[in-house]
Amino acid sequence: MRAVAQGRPAEPIPAGAATAPHPAPHPAPHPGPHPPPHAARLPPGSVAVGVPAAARGRALGLLAALVVLAGTCLLSLWVGANHLPFGEVWHVLWHNDGSQAALVVHDLRIPRTLLGLTVGAALGVAGALAQALTRNVLAEPGLLGVNWGASAAVVAGISIFGVTSPAGYVWFAFAGAGVAAVVVFLLGTAGRGAATPAGLVVAGAAASAVLGAFVNAVLLLDVRTFDRFRFWDVGSLTVTGTGALWATGPFVLAGLVLALALVRPLNALALGDESARGLGVRLNQARLAGALAIILLSGAATAAAGPIMFVGLAVPHVARALVGPDHRWVLPYSAVLAAILLIGSDLLGRVVIAPGELQVGIVTGIVGAPVFVVLCRRTRLARP
Repeated sequence: MRAVAQGRPAEPIPAGAATAPHPAPHPAPHPGPHPPPHAARLPPGSVAVGVPAAARGRALGLLAALVVLAGTCLLSLWVGANHLPFGEVWHVLWHNDGSQAALVVHDLRIPRTLLGLTVGAALGVAGALAQALTRNVLAEPGLLGVNWGASAAVVAGISIFGVTSPAGYVWFAFAGAGVAAVVVFLLGTAGRGAATPAGLVVAGAAASAVLGAFVNAVLLLDVRTFDRFRFWDVGSLTVTGTGALWATGPFVLAGLVLALALVRPLNALALGDESARGLGVRLNQARLAGALAIILLSGAATAAAGPIMFVGLAVPHVARALVGPDHRWVLPYSAVLAAILLIGSDLLGRVVIAPGELQVGIVTGIVGAPVFVVLCRRTRLARP
C-alpha cells in the first residue's frame, strides 16, 4: 500500500496496458477555480491570427472610407452654381486673396461642407445608437421624438416669439429636441424598473403624434409662420458663415465622445436584457446615457440643418453589413459613411437642376429610399 501511495506500481504492468494513460506523468490539478496558465494559450494560427486579420481589414476599410470622404469634401468645394476652375479653387483654399472665388469658397462652400460633415456624422451615429438601444432595425433618431420636438419648438419660436433668422432657429430646435427626447424617455420608463425597447418606441410614437398635430395646427392657422418654417423644415446645408457650426459643433462632439464610451454596453445589450444584466451592464444607466447621446447628436444636427430623413435609418445597416454587429466598428463606420452620403447628396442637389439647387433633405429621400429598398430585398437586415 505504501508503494501505491508513493506513485509506484505495486506489481509489473502488462505489455498490453502500455498504451493506457497513467495518472503519474500528469501534473497535479491547478489549485483554485482558474485553469492553469498553459490552458489559456490559443493554438497557433487560429483565433490569435484571425482576429487581428479581421481588425486589420476593418481598419483598412475605414481608412478607404476616410479617403473617399476627403475626396467628396474636395468636390464639395469645387462644384456649385458658380463654376470655378479646380486650380483656382485649390489656390484660394490656401491663399484667401479676397477675390470673388475666395469669397465663394471660404464664405459659402467651406461652411457648407463642414456642416454636411458634422451633421452627417451626427445622424449616422445617432441612428446606430437608436437601433442598438431599441433593438429595432427600423429605428432612427426621430423615433425618440427628436425631429418633431425640434419642429414644434421652431414653429413656436416663429409664431410666438417672432424668430426669423436661422441662427435663432438653432437654439429653439435644440431645446425642443432635448425636451421631446427627455419626455419620451420618462414615458418609456413610467411604471417599469427599466426602459424597455418597446416602451421607448411606443412613447416616441405617442409624443411624435402630439407634437406633429401641434405643428400642423399652427401652420394651418398662421400663413406667415408656414412661409418661414417650410424652408427650414425641408432640410438644407445652405448656410453663410460658420455660425450654425459653432453653435452646434460642441454638442455633436460631446455626443460622439459619449457614444464611443458606450460601445461595450451596446454590444452587451444586443444579447438581450438578461444577458446584459448578467454581464454587469446597468440597463437604465446605459439607456439613459444612450438617449442623452442621441439628444446631443440628433438635436444638434436637426437644429443646424433641419429634419433630414433616411440617413440615420439606412447608414447603420450598411455599416453592419461591412463590419458586423460590433459597435466598436459600427459607430465609426456609420459616422464616416453618413457624412459621405450627406455631402454626396448635397453635391447631387447642386447639379441636378443647375443653376438652381435641390435641398439635401429632398435628395436623401428621393435617392436614398429606393436604394434602401433594394438593400432590404437583396440582403437580410442585420440585427443591431
